[in-house]
Amino acid sequence: MINNIFSNSIGSLPHFSGFGLGILTILSLLLIAWVLFSKVLKGYALWTSAKRDEVPWFIALLLINSMGILELIYLFFIVGMGSGKDDSSPSI
Repeated sequence: MINNIFSNSIGSLPHFSGFGLGILTILSLLLIAWVLFSKVLKGYALWTSAKRDEVPWFIALLLINSMGILELIYLFFIVGMGSGKDDSSPSI
């Protein structure tokens, strides 16, 4: 009886026709690339905020997982990384 229950439940699993391994492979590679990019971006944003002695930004970047959104906001709008100006030189 137990064998009959398990064989019926395994046989009733849905079949994913048309959803092949190619799509799953592409999605897996995109997910891995996204995770790697997010980790690199988080590391760079944390390093920049530590170098600039911005403790609140460092704590926020460390604790909030925003899939890279908060890191991009910090790097492009707060630091101004995209503007080409160098914030590490002291102003006289």
